[in-house]
Amino acid sequence: MGQMIRIREMEQRLTASLETVRQMEEALDRYEAAQADITILAAYLNSDERHQDLADDERGVLPPNLKRGVLSEDGIWNLLEDNTHLAQRMRTLANQLLPTRE
Repeated sequence: MGQMIRIREMEQRLTASLETVRQMEEALDRYEAAQADITILAAYLNSDERHQDLADDERGVLPPNLKRGVLSEDGIWNLLEDNTHLAQRMRTLANQLLPTRE
């Protein structure tokens, strides 16, 4: 491989990697901010309020055009499972990327 080809290839790798790291930082900022909402949803999952909301929905008290994904059996539960899986994945990746100290 010629020197100029190698430099161009490395420059492309650098540019792409810088953009990916920037995007990841932005995504992590949003993910970190969402944790407050996820905590609130986790508390709502088994709360008296949710049980009342679900009972009212089943009785037809709530308007039919109201979005009600939070009342589904699996909506919040799946979010919590996905969140845990993602946290475990980030931990594994961090352990691979960070040098160990002895």
